[in-house]
Amino acid sequence: MSISLSGPDIGQREKDLVNEVLDSGWLSMGKMIDRFEADFAEYIGTKHAIAVNSGTSGLHLLIRALGIEEGDEVITTPFSFIASSNCILFEKAKPVFVDIDPETLCIDPAKIKDAITDKTKAILPVDVFGQPANMTEIMKIAEEYDLKVIEDSCEAIGAEHKGRKVGTFADASVFAFYPNKQMTTGEGGMIITDNDEVAKLCRSMRNQGRGQSDLWLDHVRLGYNYRLDEMSAAVGIAQLERIEEILAKRAEVAEEYNRLLADVDEVKTLTIEESTTKMSWFVYVIQVAEKIDRDSVMNYLRDNGVSCKPYFTPIHLQPFYKEQFDYQRGDYPITEQVTDSTIALPFYNDLTKEEIETVVQVLKEAVTPPRAFGQEVS
Repeated sequence: MSISLSGPDIGQREKDLVNEVLDSGWLSMGKMIDRFEADFAEYIGTKHAIAVNSGTSGLHLLIRALGIEEGDEVITTPFSFIASSNCILFEKAKPVFVDIDPETLCIDPAKIKDAITDKTKAILPVDVFGQPANMTEIMKIAEEYDLKVIEDSCEAIGAEHKGRKVGTFADASVFAFYPNKQMTTGEGGMIITDNDEVAKLCRSMRNQGRGQSDLWLDHVRLGYNYRLDEMSAAVGIAQLERIEEILAKRAEVAEEYNRLLADVDEVKTLTIEESTTKMSWFVYVIQVAEKIDRDSVMNYLRDNGVSCKPYFTPIHLQPFYKEQFDYQRGDYPITEQVTDSTIALPFYNDLTKEEIETVVQVLKEAVTPPRAFGQEVS
């Protein structure tokens, strides 16, 4: 038996809506996009929602819309998918990393002030693995220093910080719908904001910089082809209709993992902060004890039919970033320690209890000495 790492939850409703689009003959920038955006804005509780073709595109548009330019600095986390930093480089600004909280794995607000300079223009926190960053403290710092905030909520749809949905704290935020996310559109993302000007700029820039006139070839600013197609929007509408059901299924899988791993001393599960009043499980990540050879554990899991991956590789240790900025191991020690010990286990809506039990059993075998230290067991 082989247990995959992730998998989308697609039903008949998604197929019906996609067929409705195909039958209409209107495949781009039509009524499905309008409907998806309206439904999403209502769900999150914001004035504007702007659909784009990826979370990365959404982050890039917000960097531009908020006026971040060459030479500016944006404070962010090195423990994330690389897009949260690349979007800053797209505009020749500089990502300035701050190490993470070892429990939440999100950016540590207590370390942000030390990173602020006269070039700092914004903070870009990431809601890692579906757990909200400490947006209360981050917004206090941003107000004190007159900084913009872009919340990367790509991994955290439906999560809540102190009873308030992620994405609603910052000047603007982004969600993503890649196939391994809680809900999917295949590829796709969504910008949300209450700022009319930011929304107007993002709508224009996603569509080749077109203006608000009825002239199709009226381009008023530099723009991009960051549009989401109608078929993807149709899938998104259907997924959003049952988002609470999806999140509940994922929570059940996570709770079963937590229960079965509670007495495994060699494994640490994710700490859910008291301020996280609703967790939105994106992936299920564990940390193995420092003495254990993480890579040997992953090899054993794979050899026994259990898919797994390291999550994440620190951004500052990616080859391009090391070359560009001369980062070295030791620059962000908490991020590096967490990265060296984390393993993402199989996690998706319809993972069965039997499959979870199999994963946990194989994991227990993998972390048992001497196998845990990379030694053969006779």
